[in-house]
Amino acid sequence: MSIDKSLRIRRGAVVNRSVYTRAERLLKLMEQERWQEGDPPFGLPKVRVPKVTLKKKKKAKGPQKGEEEESK
Repeated sequence: MSIDKSLRIRRGAVVNRSVYTRAERLLKLMEQERWQEGDPPFGLPKVRVPKVTLKKKKKAKGPQKGEEEESK
């Protein structure tokens, strides 16, 4: 039986995760100096996960003014 296309893992596709693991949260809290070595690792404060967005490039509609002069 084959796997459905929606369930396949795309090569190179990176999905933004909405939460950190406990180890990642501890590293972020240590960077922000909100957690010290020896504090309990339970009941940690929330850590915001930055969302990465890519800006779309604008398409050039036609030749620019400088390009028109050079081609003549």
